[in-house]
Amino acid sequence: MSEFAPSDWDVDFSGEGHGHEGPIAIHRQPYDELSGFVTACALVRPGKAIAGLETSSVKKKLKDKAFARTVNRDDVYRGAIELAVDLDEHIGFVVQALTAVAPRLGLG
Repeated sequence: MSEFAPSDWDVDFSGEGHGHEGPIAIHRQPYDELSGFVTACALVRPGKAIAGLETSSVKKKLKDKAFARTVNRDDVYRGAIELAVDLDEHIGFVVQALTAVAPRLGLG
């Protein structure tokens, strides 16, 4: 698993006072596209719930170019490569992190 835990996401990512090259931006980049995509996956589920969202479901939706078509799939795959983790692990981590803050995001 990645060296980061979902609690690491409790950081102000507003970018105020930080350039795109700062340490937060470097660690945030691999999660940007995927977190938006996972959120879209949750929003089309019954109850708009992210809890219980399977990695396989996210990967299946990634193959559907019409679903969340503005999400750059290359950025999603590149994120896993940059973190040196398997895509399944990358997706699982993002789902876990977003599940932890789901009520604040309106996701079930």
